[in-house]
Parts: sequence; structure tokens; C-alpha cells
Amino acid sequence: MFTTRLASVQQSQEFARPRLRRALCRALLLGIVFALAAPVERSLANSALVVAPDGIFQGKLDTTGTIRQFLGIRYAEPVTLNQRWKPPQPAARSIVPQDATRFGNHCPQAFSPFGNATLTEDCLFLNVYTPNKGFDHDLDGRPVMVWIHGGALAVGESNEFDATRLVQRDTVVVTINYRLGALGFLAHPALTAESPDHASGNYGFLDQQTALKWVRKNIRAFGGNPEKVTVFGESAGGLSTFVNLVSPLTRGLFHRAIVESGAYMQTQPTLAQAEAAGVSFANAVGCNQPKAADVLTCLRALNVSTILGVTSFNPAPNVDGKVLTQSIGTALGSGQFNRVPLMNGSNHDEWNLFVALDFDLTGHAVTNATYPTAIAATIAVPPTSPAVALVQAQYPGGSFPSFDQAVGALGTDAIFACTARFADELASPFVPTFAYEFNDENAPQNFLPAVSFPYGAAHAAEIQYIFAFASPSGLGLNFPQTPLNANQRQLSDRMVGYWTEFAESGNPNGNGSPHWPRFHRDRQVMQSFVPPTPVTETNFATAHKCAFWDQLTGRTLPPDTGHDHSADND
Repeated sequence: MFTTRLASVQQSQEFARPRLRRALCRALLLGIVFALAAPVERSLANSALVVAPDGIFQGKLDTTGTIRQFLGIRYAEPVTLNQRWKPPQPAARSIVPQDATRFGNHCPQAFSPFGNATLTEDCLFLNVYTPNKGFDHDLDGRPVMVWIHGGALAVGESNEFDATRLVQRDTVVVTINYRLGALGFLAHPALTAESPDHASGNYGFLDQQTALKWVRKNIRAFGGNPEKVTVFGESAGGLSTFVNLVSPLTRGLFHRAIVESGAYMQTQPTLAQAEAAGVSFANAVGCNQPKAADVLTCLRALNVSTILGVTSFNPAPNVDGKVLTQSIGTALGSGQFNRVPLMNGSNHDEWNLFVALDFDLTGHAVTNATYPTAIAATIAVPPTSPAVALVQAQYPGGSFPSFDQAVGALGTDAIFACTARFADELASPFVPTFAYEFNDENAPQNFLPAVSFPYGAAHAAEIQYIFAFASPSGLGLNFPQTPLNANQRQLSDRMVGYWTEFAESGNPNGNGSPHWPRFHRDRQVMQSFVPPTPVTETNFATAHKCAFWDQLTGRTLPPDTGHDHSADND
């Protein structure tokens, strides 16, 4: 017995030594902090100072004193001058305390309703929001949610999103910037030749992945659990989430994925196709020199406003063999992706936002005469294509309150609703998949002015139910906000509960909200987010005419070889 007790004491001492060493190291580091930055850091009582592997960060509390904000943290070195159109390099560690009380620069873009204009290329910063509660570094930590903003890979910024609602549910939220437009997604033969990986174009996704590596390395110091990381995003941020879901470079960097309106592009161009678009871009800015080195010198000497001025360039992922080895749909269908639980959904009236932007707000509302042309533009076919007549037969303009709304309905079904459902069908044999439709027809429209038709549950309308765009803390763009009413606030509470419970467990259920069944190919149940209380939905495919769109586009499902029938009970 004495031997056993002695061994137990020795084991306890061995266990205690690493903890003692960690405590001494922390005390020493805090001593260094006070010595280096005594005037700033003496307010440690506010708990807004963190010592992390990559540095010492002084944040601040929000106006309520309940949330710690660490803003403008550099996660990669500047991508300027000769580093333009190269993979990002992780930020160098510094022992000097970093001011994390103000947002960093966001990435170059023109002004739009979805982002503020800037010409500053030094923009690879992230923000961390965490509860102002004590935590023990030896415990697992809180679930972490990493938000990737939307904006067609061309506009948007991390500081538009107030994460208060999510953080109040005891999660850590990270929002990130990444390179946009041609600066983030230009492929070119000269760039490919320069690359050790013989790849080019996916720089914005490499930025996102570098941010995920920063999170894995540092987030425990902020109270987060690096083994419970959820990547989530809307629109281009949802597409980015799918890219990261299927990219071999992200294995182990996250453990759940939430896609909001991001399934619209499941087949990506090849590297050669992306390079051809890059050659057109280079020609447009006068960088068409015969020698590759001269082309790169010319491109890297361009000022940012010239780059932003080429409005014909459409940023997109490409199958470069490095970030993407195959298209998203192919990877999902074969099971060759990072197999983590997936939440995926769309909004009931997605395309109404784009109808307003493209037609109504330009003074060219769709009429009976222009309806066929609008159909062709929406589904990206020539006006003479036989597909136009087929679509018009399915969506006769006279059966809608207006021709604008007819275009909104067909665009929603073709581009967002049925592609989201197809992604669910592809992924669900391999991973737990939870599908939704956001269905608040009276959701506030905080991006665009009123038009001649109701926006309904338009593209991006659900974001305000998860985040706040503006708050007393000063976060977000200065949108004219229409507050959520009582029923909408209740729906918001339910949605935040689903999102945060999914981040915790990989299953959105368990927070007191109505049960959300798993999606299966042969049992296609979705959760319909209607105020005040979500309900299940079983007629999604019929309502959005998905059989028609699958046939028109030639979408077919591969065999259900990955299905785990033991997991069929929800």
C-alpha cells in the first residue's frame, strides 16, 4: 500500500510540474508586459489582455462589459509590393504588446452597399470576440466560430458583423479579412510559372486557411477550443466554406461547417480557364509584355485603383491542383472532402436582391417584352437558347404579381435553392447534414432602398438574425436599421441557438428549440425558419421546381455508396 501511495504522490507531482511551469511562464510573461507597457496595461482588471503563442494582445471590453474584443490582429505579413499575388506568410511573433482595440484595414474594394471603399493592400487582419468570463487554460475551452464574409469575392469586410448574440451563448467568434477581386483571385500563366506549386489564383482562400492556422495555434489563449472550430459564411463566404470543406490543405483545421446561401457554384473552372481570364485582365491594364518576368513586374507595379477599375474580372475559385484538386460538387459526391458535420441552406426569395440591383434600381424593371432577355441573363445563356422558352413555360410571367418577381422566383430556384438541395444530397451520405430554408417574408431589407416589389426573404436577409450589423459598440456599416419585431427576435434566438449548439456538438439540437431532423437523400426534411418558431418542411424540392432544374442542367446523383444506415435515427 505504501508503494502504491508513493507512486500516486510521485504521479501527482509529475502532473503538477508542467502546470507549475506554465503558471510561472505566464507570470513571467505578464511581468514583461507590465515592464514594457505599464501605462497601457495596468487595467488588467478588465480581462482584456491575452498572452498567446503569437503575441501579447491588449483588447477592450464592449459597452456592456460582458464581451472582450480583440480587434485588428495581424495573422499574415503584408501582401504588398513584391508579395502581391503570392501565398500569404504567417505573421511574425512579437513580444511587444499589440494594440488590439481598433479594427485593421480591410481589403481593397470599390464602395458598394456591401462594403466600404479602400485602396489599402495591407489588410490581412482578424478580430476575436470572447465572453468576459474567467477560464482555465487547462480546460477544453469554448467552441470557436470563424466567420467568412460574403460579397461575391469582391467586396465586404470583417468589421461589419457584431457577434454579440453568438458570444452571449458562450462561444468565441473570429471574423477575418481576405484578399478580394483580382488581388485575391487572379490566375495567370506567369504567376503559375513562378509558383513552386505551379498554381495561381486562389490567394484569397490561402488567406482564409492561414487565418484558420492562426486560430488553431492561438485561440486557446482567448478561451477557445482549437478542437471545436466551426467555419461559417454567407454567399461568397458560404462558397469559401465549401472550398475549405473540400480543400486538402484544411484537414484538421476545423470540425464543423455552416453554409448560408453558398452552394451556387459547385463546378469550378480549370486553372487553364482561370489563366485565360487572367491574360485578359493583364491585357486590359496594359501588362501584355512578351516575357513572363516583365508581365509580373508590370502587374506588381499597378496601383490599386487601376486593378479595381477592371470591372470585367469575375473572381472565382479554380481547380489549381493545390487549394482545389477537384470541383466542389465532384468532391462532395465522391466523399473526398473533410468529413465534418454540415449545416447548409438558402433563403426563400434569394434572387429578389439581384433583381432589384440589376433591374428595378437601374430604372429598367422587367416587362413582358424584356422577360425572355431577363431569363437568359439570369441563367447565363444566349437569348436564342432553347432553355429560355423552357424556363418561361415553367415560370409564366403573367402568373406572378410582376415580371420582376417572376425573375426573382426562377433565379432563386435555379441558382440558390436547388443547388443547395443538391449539395445536401451529395454530402448527406457521408456526414451528418442539416438543411434549412430561411422563410421570413417580412425580413428587414437593410442593404437596398425600397423597390416596386417586396424583397421577401432575400439574399443575405438571414444574417441580421445571427449577427447585428450595427450596435452601440460602434461595429458595422452605417446601414439604416429596421429593428426586428418581437416574433423576429424570437426566431433570431432560435437560429442563434441552432448555430451555437451546432458549433458545440455538431448537431443543432439540444438548446430547447424545435427538433431539426437530419437531411437524407431518401428523407428530405428541412428546417423552415419562419417567425416566431421554426417548423419542418418536406416540400422544398417541389416548391422550387428542383426536378426541372436538375434535368435542365444535367445534374445527377452518384450512387449512395457512403450512406451510414446505422445513423438514420435522428
